[in-house]
Amino acid sequence: MSTPPSLAPMSAAILDSPSVWRPPELSMRWWPVFLRNLLVWRKLAIPSLIGNIAEPLIWLVAFGYGMGALVGEVKVDGTAVPYILFLASGSVCMSAMNAASFEALYSAFSRMHVQKTWDGIMNAPVGLDDVVLAEMLWAGFKAIFTTTAILLVMLALGISHSPKLVVAWFVLVGVGITFSCIALIFNALAKGYDFFTYYFTLFMTPMMFLSGVFFPLEQLPGVVRTVAAWLPLSNAVALVRPLFMDQWPADWWLHALVLVIYTVAAYWVALGLTRRRFRA
Repeated sequence: MSTPPSLAPMSAAILDSPSVWRPPELSMRWWPVFLRNLLVWRKLAIPSLIGNIAEPLIWLVAFGYGMGALVGEVKVDGTAVPYILFLASGSVCMSAMNAASFEALYSAFSRMHVQKTWDGIMNAPVGLDDVVLAEMLWAGFKAIFTTTAILLVMLALGISHSPKLVVAWFVLVGVGITFSCIALIFNALAKGYDFFTYYFTLFMTPMMFLSGVFFPLEQLPGVVRTVAAWLPLSNAVALVRPLFMDQWPADWWLHALVLVIYTVAAYWVALGLTRRRFRA
């Protein structure tokens, strides 16, 4: 049965169109997009930083000193550490997650859907792949400001003076990029801001309590502990916490590999879904 003449061009266009799941088409055209976001953010830098830093510091002071006075010390791999150190090493990972996620959700969605900034950018010789890469790196870059400020406060409070905090800083940069990739998946699927409630309620909030931020994973039931061990935030905490204790993390390569897999897979899915959204 032959294709009707009126549908032949449409069928050929569909067959000739590249797959949305093709490998990323990377170039240095992402840099002007990244720089544009930085220049715009400079106008709102102070309130943005205050908002991202205030909440984790409140958590740290309220729970670290308040509950820490009741708990005292917590054992981590057989080593007793003050609870405020235990909480600080977990909350800084949580802060990197939150800062990157908020930027890759609300701010990126505003530029993509509400303000139509992405459409304007793509009128220049900049492709969608470049825009998505710039948004991913920008969200990860935003997390650097938050985690750096929190690390400086922790140093000032004397929570940890380990030289290995320099390594922890680089790990936290990677953590921000990982969660920016995951958040961009939901950004590609969202029809409005309300959709992000699912991400925070069903993904981020449970993960905060199941990743060893507030209490050791050993306190969880066996099945839950097995699942929690593969969450991205759990692996981030497993890398950062020993560095706060002036120790090198055990099986660091495994935790790093898990985060790399999450990053690559999430970025690929986010890019594919974004391509499909703009094709529609």
